[in-house]
Amino acid sequence: MVRLIDLSHTIDAGMITYPGLPGPVISDHLSRAESRANYAPGTEFLIGRIDMVGNTGTYLDTPFHRFDGGSDLAGLALDDVADLPGVCIEAPGPGIGPEVVADVPVGGKAVLFSTGWDRHWATDQYGDPSHPFVNPDLVASLVEGGAVLVGIDSVNIDDTRGGDRPAHSGLLAAGIQVVEHLTGLDALVGREFRFFAVPPKVSGFGTFPVRAFALV
Repeated sequence: MVRLIDLSHTIDAGMITYPGLPGPVISDHLSRAESRANYAPGTEFLIGRIDMVGNTGTYLDTPFHRFDGGSDLAGLALDDVADLPGVCIEAPGPGIGPEVVADVPVGGKAVLFSTGWDRHWATDQYGDPSHPFVNPDLVASLVEGGAVLVGIDSVNIDDTRGGDRPAHSGLLAAGIQVVEHLTGLDALVGREFRFFAVPPKVSGFGTFPVRAFALV
């Protein structure tokens, strides 16, 4: 029996995804009441408006996020973000090393790290620098192993205690897409699944929220 598992956080007005970045502003461009003047009696519509940074909620990083001239959302191949065979590894961190994939075939797969950090979502603790992250040696193993996408349920795939971002740099330079702020990954550990995290096709944009989910 096929089951769909939602792996995305809900985007609410004003919510903070990453410390220092603004929360989304959600409003009506055209309210239902205002729309009634345009239609027959009993017919009304709502056109919503959202003002947000690309790094909001559960989102995808493309190479353009890190590198000028890298592939952006419009250049993203669907094969890199949809219907990917997945593997989910329990790895609480904080620094997740290459030993976690030593016996795991990652070639052609979405490799997701279930750290449990999503339990802190919407709290001050979520953005704490003690969050789990992927260390450079693991990045090298993922690149060498041929992973297609790497995801984590933490505030950042990199160690944020300094200015270096070796995980973003190494993965995105290799054309490996990154999904951050996943949730509910504990339901996938040890199971076979297909992974989806498809953003809209926006030119000149490197990051955008996705509705990430797994088909189990």
